[in-house]
Amino acid sequence: MTKSTDLVEELTRKRDELRVQMHLASMEAKQEWEELEEKWSRFASMARLEETVESVEDSLELLGGELRKGYQKLKAAL
Repeated sequence: MTKSTDLVEELTRKRDELRVQMHLASMEAKQEWEELEEKWSRFASMARLEETVESVEDSLELLGGELRKGYQKLKAAL
């Protein structure tokens, strides 16, 4: 597996875990979730391109880092 494949799998697991908890979340947490979902859409699109475009990996790592931090922050708030 590549580094970006590992990142996609990690973020997919975290995203799925948080999605289950969102029905109990506050409005602020739900708003943050919506912002993260927009980033997830961009991330997922870029991940599909990663196989053919090497320069995408840097962008994936940056956006993946933002998602990781956002998920950790949201999980801590729940």
